[in-house]
Amino acid sequence: MRVPFLPLLVGIALSTSATPPPLRSIGAGPEVRARQAPRMSSLDNGVIRIGVDLEMGGVITYLSRSSDSRNVINVHDFGREVQQSYYSGPTPFGVSHPAFPNWSWNPIGAGDIYANPSRVVASSNDGTTIYVRAIPMQWALDQVPGECFFETWITLDGNAASLRYRLTNHREDLARYRPFSQELPAVFTIGKLYRAFTYDGPAPFTDGPIRELPFVPGHWRTYRPTENWMALVDRSGWGLGVFSEEVYRFVAGFWGEPDTGGPEDDPTGYVAPAREEILDHNITYNYSASLILGTLSEIRAYAVAHRRAESRPDHHFALNHFQEDRQHFVYVNAEDGGLPIRGGLRVNLDRPNPQILLPESRWEADALPILYVTAAFRTHDASATISWAMPGEGFTETRRVSFTVVPDGVLRTYVVSLAGAPGYTGTIARLRLDPGEGGIPGDSVTIASISFRPPDASPRTPRIVARPN
Repeated sequence: MRVPFLPLLVGIALSTSATPPPLRSIGAGPEVRARQAPRMSSLDNGVIRIGVDLEMGGVITYLSRSSDSRNVINVHDFGREVQQSYYSGPTPFGVSHPAFPNWSWNPIGAGDIYANPSRVVASSNDGTTIYVRAIPMQWALDQVPGECFFETWITLDGNAASLRYRLTNHREDLARYRPFSQELPAVFTIGKLYRAFTYDGPAPFTDGPIRELPFVPGHWRTYRPTENWMALVDRSGWGLGVFSEEVYRFVAGFWGEPDTGGPEDDPTGYVAPAREEILDHNITYNYSASLILGTLSEIRAYAVAHRRAESRPDHHFALNHFQEDRQHFVYVNAEDGGLPIRGGLRVNLDRPNPQILLPESRWEADALPILYVTAAFRTHDASATISWAMPGEGFTETRRVSFTVVPDGVLRTYVVSLAGAPGYTGTIARLRLDPGEGGIPGDSVTIASISFRPPDASPRTPRIVARPN
């Protein structure tokens, strides 16, 4: 029996500070069946070796150097490993395990709390790429498959494993739920990797000193790595790094007695890139991450070499075809029409004080003096507002610029000058569009693009609907 963590509240606070994903905080109870013998599919490039268990949803259960057999992944129960895990409404979802009252919709890759494993329906391994397609289980329910499937692609790159994940929903529940914070992915390590490090200073990718993060055993905390990586290492400074080039918020913690335990023991470290997302009933959601084995300098070197080339806002919603990708936009007091996106991102403004939040990122204010907003406003207001947030801070009334709009429903490009506005200086972490006061049925805004580039200068190609059968 795992000793439970104190669960966190499901969901997010829609600002630059978001609640971490909830904790799958208890393991096998007396009613749980014995786990099946592993059926492994592995890759080894002579530097590292990685393996997935095809009897456990094809999640990652093994990662070591090729030269030894020290597995750094914790497999104590089905809530750990390295795996996909997603959250959405309703809350509660079904009759959940007694340890998880009011648990939300939460399919995960390995299996449920009752040790019913997720089912692999297709897999391949050509010596270069592992592919797995699986039907996940709802974590807190007893043998309830998710109305979705998970896909995984794994390749090796020196001392790193590149992970590409996809969720495809086909839920019968067509309700539109609020954004939830997602684990992208959930990574659990052995208890010997008990020290957490990152760089979260103001000058990323300039070789500034990294720092060790304080852990309070039994608690998950939110961190904001400015180089998009965190590492859990052993006493010597060697261990596992997690990198995600587009995620600037990570959740991490430790459970149990530090510096003890192996893959099947209770002590464990945890780290997950985290981002709030709306997961529609029919969404196809993709993301990537990397696992790096090595010293802190080696982990950081990988992050520097794979850093995102452009982090300024550059979001485009096709007007001449269906589009699947919401590009991480979320809302307060508003909602869009769901997926696929038709003729631009149309956001309904029938509730008061609607807000459209762009994804978290990071850029210097002087690199974005002008923002181009191409949109059709059909509102009862003749102005809109762009607000910005600093790293680790929320939006304030003093960091905003208003601009005049023509509210006749015709698509226009608005050139919003940010340079020189009070408070628009230093590092910027996020933008928010307030398209008017809202609160009137029928009001809406249709966004074609929000970008640092003029509309005719963007090479970005939106992802088009390409749903597998």
